[in-house]
Amino acid sequence: MDSEKTVFIVNPYSGNGATGREWRRIETMAQQRLGAFETCMTTGPGDATHLTRRHLLNGCDRIVCVGGDGTLNEVVNGFMDESGPIRTDARLGFVPNGTGCDFCRTVCKDTGLEKSLDMIRLGHTRAIDLGRLHYQDHQGQTRTRYFHNITSFGLGGEVVDRVNHTSKACGPFFSFIWATLVSIFFYGKKHVRFRVDEGVEQTVTILNIAVANGQYHGGGMQVAPDARVDDGLFHVTVIGNLSLPEIFWHLPKLYNGKIKTIKKVSTLTGRKVVAASEQTVLLDVDGEQPGRLPVEIEIVPAAIRMILS
Repeated sequence: MDSEKTVFIVNPYSGNGATGREWRRIETMAQQRLGAFETCMTTGPGDATHLTRRHLLNGCDRIVCVGGDGTLNEVVNGFMDESGPIRTDARLGFVPNGTGCDFCRTVCKDTGLEKSLDMIRLGHTRAIDLGRLHYQDHQGQTRTRYFHNITSFGLGGEVVDRVNHTSKACGPFFSFIWATLVSIFFYGKKHVRFRVDEGVEQTVTILNIAVANGQYHGGGMQVAPDARVDDGLFHVTVIGNLSLPEIFWHLPKLYNGKIKTIKKVSTLTGRKVVAASEQTVLLDVDGEQPGRLPVEIEIVPAAIRMILS
């Protein structure tokens, strides 16, 4: 393992700039535990994907992402092309340091810097599933993208759009809860047609639909308590036409794992989800807002070897 070529992909803007301010300290601790490595700083959207893919194709054995779920999503996409993994032997490590680190709530409860670096040093891997979606971007073009955690559509897309256009100085929880509360007041219910696997197409009025690989999104909302990152299935949570009083009454259940006790919430499992709407329905893809419905989402089992405890 000592001869591995390691590259750190660092988003200095993640965590409202905290990663950039703390990088020297993080770098010193990483060198003490992992030895020499190359550092690549991102400068804008898409950089992490391009840097990851370039280094993997040049023989890098281990990519370590430093940032939040949005940065991790870009790195994950660097591991993949439209047909699947570009390097099945390469490994992915993650040092969470961003506005949203919801994926870690599912796979590693201790997200401290020392714990994360020690986990990477030990190098135990799990083959995790990914989701692959074909969707419409804001210019009306069909795009392909992968996600490691959750893709949702409806209120989730509105919330992420609001979070990503405002200051995140108050931290992830308050950034997301504020954006959620504001979005609720401006959100008009969406009418969506969707189908899971070969099931019957349903037409529903929704607050949100989450297609989950991990359990949490939106700064700690446990929208899919039964989701597993390596079971080869999506856990689909459909939040129906809740009234405004019902939303506020049930809001705590989004955080305490009791979402399935809400009468207007239903859950399904499957390997493929197709959805469309006559309205503009925005996507939330691992905390990013790349486009809107229509969308086709499929599971890619055991797509990446990720370094986890």
